[in-house]
Order: sequence, then C-alpha cells, then structure tokens
Amino acid sequence: MKAAGGIAAIPDAVAFDPLATGGAWRRRRSMAVVYLLLTAFAAYYLLPLGVIVLNSFRDLGEIARGGLIGLPHSFSLDHWAKAWNSFCVNGLCKGVEPFFYNSLKMAIPATIISTAIGAVNGYILSAWRFKGSELLFGFITLGVFLPGQMVLLPWAYTLGLLGLTNTVWGLVLIHCVQGLAFTTLFCRNYYVNIPDALIKAARIDGAGFWRIFRRIVLPLSPPILIVTVIWQFTGIWNEFLFGVVFSSGERQPITAALIALTAGQTNVRQYNVESAAVLIGALPPLLIYLFGGRYFMRGLTQGAIK
Repeated sequence: MKAAGGIAAIPDAVAFDPLATGGAWRRRRSMAVVYLLLTAFAAYYLLPLGVIVLNSFRDLGEIARGGLIGLPHSFSLDHWAKAWNSFCVNGLCKGVEPFFYNSLKMAIPATIISTAIGAVNGYILSAWRFKGSELLFGFITLGVFLPGQMVLLPWAYTLGLLGLTNTVWGLVLIHCVQGLAFTTLFCRNYYVNIPDALIKAARIDGAGFWRIFRRIVLPLSPPILIVTVIWQFTGIWNEFLFGVVFSSGERQPITAALIALTAGQTNVRQYNVESAAVLIGALPPLLIYLFGGRYFMRGLTQGAIK
C-alpha cells in the first residue's frame, strides 16, 4: 500500500512501538539483575568448598605463608594419599579408609532395607485400606518431625539389650527404623496415584497381596524408589549424631571420625591433609547427586511430595 506522493506506508504490524521496546529492555535488565544476584549467592555459598578443594592440593608451607585462602602454586595428590591411608584419626594412623568403609557398610544395607520396608508400607497404606490405616499412617509419619535427641536413651537401652552397642550393625538398625517414616511417607503418597481399577482388576483375576505388589506396583515404582534411595543414602551417610553417640574408635562412620582430624602426632595443623579427608568423606553423596540429581527431581515431581 502506498501513501500520497508514492511513498510506501509502514504497516501497523511492524510500526515502531517505543513502549514495546522499552518493555523488552526492562525485562532484559530485570533478568540480568536476577542472574547477577543468583551468581553472587552461588559464589558466596560455594566459597568454603572452593577453599577446601584448593587447600587439598597446596603444600603446608605455602598455606602457612599465604594463609588459607589462595591459589595453589603447586599441584600434588600426596595429601589425598596421606589422608586416605596414613593420617592419624581417633588415635588410629590408618587415614580415613577404615571409617569410609564403615560408612559404606552402614549406609548401603540401611538404605536398601529401609527403602524396601517403606515401599511395602506405602503399598499397604495406599492400596489395602483397613480400619485405622490413616491413624497408623499418621503415627508413622510422626517420626519425620521427631528430633534425634529424643530417641538417644531408648536406642541406647535397645542396643545394649540386643548386644549391638558400638557396632556397625547397631547403626544399621537405627537408620533402618529412623528412615521408615520418610520412606513410608514418600512411597504412600506416590502409590495413592495408582488407579484403583488396576488393583481391583488384579484381585478379581485372583492375584494376591505379593503378586499385585510384584507385577503391578513395583514396575510403576522406579521414580519414587530412586528418590527414596538418594534421600536415604545421603541422609544416612551425612548423619552425625548417632555415629558419635553409639560408636567409638575404629567402628565410627566417617562423619563422626572427621571431628578427630586434629588428634595427630604433632601440634601443627595439616590443613591440606584435613581438607583432602573432608572431601573424601563428601564424595559419595556428591557423586550420587551429580549423576542422579535429575532423576531425583523427576521423581519428586511425579508425586513423591505433595
């Protein structure tokens, strides 16, 4: 379309709109501010981790001259080797290796057992309703809100009665029972979304309790089981209170043993070796979240927490 004088008119759809341009500029500026703030918060949050990582590669003399915060002028893994197999922890000069394996022996079976029992509990409380089932579910989930300090004396009496005092299996028992509240809550809230028609059809076909669980419920369970395993393993691995109270010496998990890092043979703090030991203790949950984090979030959004 042409205007008077033969000059083409600018269509209304592409005409310059200063208000729209200003709005786009304000949105870009707002997003830049948001990203800048998020970057600043992330840097502030990760700064201690960065200091520990850098110090694990620095020589002790370099740390003494330049302070704890600084870039390494040399790179060596000798501090990691010493932290693993020769540094004195809790009066035992074998590094963190035995305590690391204690945590594995504790966390792996406790995670598997508590997840398996929680899945069965969630299946019962969601698909096999009975009188008082809601009340029972409420009592089980009450354990989510109870602080660990409230159960120290009952657990001390129980472990002594069972002969499991200062043993890894005693810690496994504690974490299995303490974790049932979380695993039952997660699995039950996930299984209530399974259509009742599937369960009823299986019952009509003659399937029993365990057959329905194996053939129908478990094939639908990988998202919530991944969430529960990640949650339980990291929680058990990082737990400190029960490890300190109910174990000692060579039977302590790594989180409890790390507090004794300064009990070395000299009065000189070996910050590089201590930093490496702390990072070794943090590696398993860090790797789990690194490789399984997306599955964790996917499971949460599919009904783990409502």
